[in-house]
Amino acid sequence: MKDKTGKLIVISAPSGTGKTTVVKKLLEESANLVASVSYTTRKMRENEKEGLDYFFVGEKTFANMIENDDFLEHATVFGNFYGTEKKSVSQNLEKGINVILEIDWQGAQQIKNRMPSCVMIFLIPPSKEVLLSRLKNRGTDSNQEIENRFNQAVEDLEQSNNFDHVLVNDQLDRVVDEIALYIKGESNKINQSKEVAESLKTFFETN
Repeated sequence: MKDKTGKLIVISAPSGTGKTTVVKKLLEESANLVASVSYTTRKMRENEKEGLDYFFVGEKTFANMIENDDFLEHATVFGNFYGTEKKSVSQNLEKGINVILEIDWQGAQQIKNRMPSCVMIFLIPPSKEVLLSRLKNRGTDSNQEIENRFNQAVEDLEQSNNFDHVLVNDQLDRVVDEIALYIKGESNKINQSKEVAESLKTFFETN
């Protein structure tokens, strides 16, 4: 009998790499794929919507959810808490619906430990210049915050070795197409990007 359980796809990337754009396009173009909306204690940005981008909660509520074991994973990023609710993910997978998680590498590792069958994908920017430009163009952070995010992004690149697949996010359509094919089980092209990822990581570390 064919297994109808959905696939859990975990996508992580350093801040400013463009993972949100990739995930949104995947959702637009892929059938039977839903995004898990994370909980966070950080403040809502002007372009965000409650329940669509995140569930925005206070630290007390978040702490209660941790105590009740409501999260599949949770982590602290730039002083704010983020977490993936366990119940909604499990319900979708049981229905045969593929679920995509857009989370940081800390949460991704927790997910892998709890659900080894998940597919771990790590996105990296094509160059440090592109990364810095993307961080500045977001228009949501101060110069100091941009510098902090850039430095953290360089450190985060070291985590790429802990993921199943690594892709350079240089061409949106190409990246989306490769991930979509993998979700369908029709291609393993993603694996070819690992050598590129390693060379780029070295470039970041030595400049």
